[in-house]
Amino acid sequence: MVMEQIDTIISQLSLEQKADLCSGLDAWNTFPIKDCGVPGVLMTDGPHGLRKQYDESTAMLEQSVPATCYPAASTTACSWDRELLYEMGAALGSEAREQGISMVLGPGINIKRSPLCGRNFEYFSEDPALAGELGAAMIRGIQSTGTGACLKHFAANNREYFRMVSNSIIDKRALREIYLDGFERAVKKGKPYAVMSAYNMLNGTYCGEASALIRGVLRGEWGFGGLVVSDWGACYNREKGIAAGLDLEMPYSGEENTNRIIRAVKNGTLDEADLDACVRRILSFVFRCEKNKKLPYQCDMEKNHALARRIAAESAVLLKNDGLLPLKPGVKVALLGEFAEHPRYQGAGSSMIHPANLENAIGAFRSHGIHYTYAPGFSISGDTVDETMLAEAECAARDCDVAVIIAGLPPQYEVEGIDRTHMHIPQNQIELIERIAKIKPVAVLLCGGAPVEMPWLSSVSALVNCYLGGEAGASAMAQILTGEVNPSGKLAETYPLRLADNPSYHFFSDDRHNVEYRESVYVGYRYYDAAEKEVLFPFGFGLSYTTFEYSDMQTDAGSFAPGGTVTVSARVENTGGAAGAEVVQCYVRADEAPFKKLCGFEKIFLQPGESARVSFTLTERDFSFFSDGWQLMQDVHVLIGASSRDLRMGIIVEIPEGKPLPEYPVSTDGHWNAMQYYGLFEKIPHITFSIHPFTINATLKDFDSVTIGRTVHRLVAKFVEKHIDPGGYMGHDIMLQLLEENPMRVLVSMSGGFFTYGMARGVLMIVNGQVFMGLLAFFSAYRKRKKQKIKSKK
Repeated sequence: MVMEQIDTIISQLSLEQKADLCSGLDAWNTFPIKDCGVPGVLMTDGPHGLRKQYDESTAMLEQSVPATCYPAASTTACSWDRELLYEMGAALGSEAREQGISMVLGPGINIKRSPLCGRNFEYFSEDPALAGELGAAMIRGIQSTGTGACLKHFAANNREYFRMVSNSIIDKRALREIYLDGFERAVKKGKPYAVMSAYNMLNGTYCGEASALIRGVLRGEWGFGGLVVSDWGACYNREKGIAAGLDLEMPYSGEENTNRIIRAVKNGTLDEADLDACVRRILSFVFRCEKNKKLPYQCDMEKNHALARRIAAESAVLLKNDGLLPLKPGVKVALLGEFAEHPRYQGAGSSMIHPANLENAIGAFRSHGIHYTYAPGFSISGDTVDETMLAEAECAARDCDVAVIIAGLPPQYEVEGIDRTHMHIPQNQIELIERIAKIKPVAVLLCGGAPVEMPWLSSVSALVNCYLGGEAGASAMAQILTGEVNPSGKLAETYPLRLADNPSYHFFSDDRHNVEYRESVYVGYRYYDAAEKEVLFPFGFGLSYTTFEYSDMQTDAGSFAPGGTVTVSARVENTGGAAGAEVVQCYVRADEAPFKKLCGFEKIFLQPGESARVSFTLTERDFSFFSDGWQLMQDVHVLIGASSRDLRMGIIVEIPEGKPLPEYPVSTDGHWNAMQYYGLFEKIPHITFSIHPFTINATLKDFDSVTIGRTVHRLVAKFVEKHIDPGGYMGHDIMLQLLEENPMRVLVSMSGGFFTYGMARGVLMIVNGQVFMGLLAFFSAYRKRKKQKIKSKK
């Protein structure tokens, strides 16, 4: 539909209808206005599969339609393969078309600032270039099918602890070079239909209300013309969001925010032109999706399952191999670990897919000709060492030639909304690994969405990091063990020796509200390299069943001028005895800089003895840093190699017009002191949450500061335990923690009409000391809710 037709529709809409369009119909559909020819469109959670709920009225995690569960982003990032991510996106988009879905909520490209973030399994990398490039490829794949992609979460949403009310405090340089760079790449190269605003505040302003972020950077600087949608429940002040360019609130949260928009326009605090701009973008999105429903598509679930297997196999990272792998034909294997029966293949939360064809190692290993004896060895439901289970595992190992132990993070360790508190795998798994390693050679297959500490590493002969391999991850494991697939994955994040080595360690979850990013630009490998810290495994690292040699680095220019490009290349040869793929990585480092940054990567497949020249074209942005705008560096080193710490060769490119980098000293403790850090800000962007009186932004944890609030908290806990099924991946304690850290406004918007704004106001009156009036208000709103029907289509 052309813009003139959309403008005609807008001219016919009432103020109330415009406000209605800026909110969903329910949890997953946009609001239709039939009289004006405006349809509704359906969107669902991603990003590694479709989570289309049977019940579209609620944002709670209900039963969903079976779909292909692809490997999670923490896994696919290790492929370093744009074409593979494009294929995955296209397959995902085809399933969306089959299910009548117009937009998939994904990919997520937030930076892995800390290994503890509970949602890291949904994100690609600690590096913005890798995250942005893979995100853009996946977006292009999804949208090649006529399905929209929604890039998320914009921006600086890097922890789950009190994520709805936390304030990310980040200096300008770190914000641009680390936390926005990946989004810029994905927006410009992927051109997503939508961008999702994050829950958190950024330097004191909610991301969904940050005009400088949405209108200034996203729309102004990057030229994004698509839809900006809230994360589910992420609206605080709706009229400020409209003014900032947040078009669509999801899910439908009742009439409260719709009425706020109407009142703000009528009293002149919101310009109706800003509302019209949001409506125009919503209508453009809706009609684009409606038009796409007529496009041809093909959905083949068997092919999608095979693709999920290939992605898992090509993303697995061989971290250690003393010659044990691939397994020799006919070898007798002791297959140990309960994950062989009950695989870890995805994380928990809004991205949790109902897999259409879930494999496990028990079946997959047998079908791939691996002869094994199975013993669980440990229980995944806890960390207590079970001597009986260990004895059974030891007995199985003695009767075999080699032990394969599937270990890793249990499901309850990786749940959206809750951060980890440590980097250990459970003690019962550690005990199993160490005891079996004294009996037979051990290969560990590690499953989980984030780094772990490995005090047991020296005991094992081989280690394959499988991350979260999706529904076909088990057969991918078998392919790697037998040598049918040569592992080619490379780590997309650094594995520190211990949690305390991470630069965000002291400033990750120390404060509910103000999160100081005191490490600034020193994120991931940038910090470990600058501080010369020893690591367990460096960024970009991964072994193979073959070897590769680099030689003959060349460039087409020894100097760089603004607006130009420099092409560098190197020859890579497979010098081993097996065919395999190598990820060739290109970094740049200013002459005086304490760290380098990734600026290019290519994955190439070579037969034994085969070689190929790999080229990288570097632009002005690759040679720039941010300081009141993008500035060219002075002379830079361009480096090519196999990981961030295995750089085989380099050249110097002169930049006559470059400027010296600002002084950003690195601390071996991983962070700056307060005076150093806040010297980077014009004003300190701390926010202060007033506890009393409690507002719609208060959480159940906040209520604990008063006696009546603690009583309300206990009543909610009893209600949850009695009436709410937390699902198989977590207990009631985890479910309650998720509720405790969400503000009242979010409990309203995510409840699907079960808990209304009127009921929330009653609760707030109670905890603010107006007990009798609050009870009256609560039960009045409760009775009103029972009489109301879900908002009908107009």
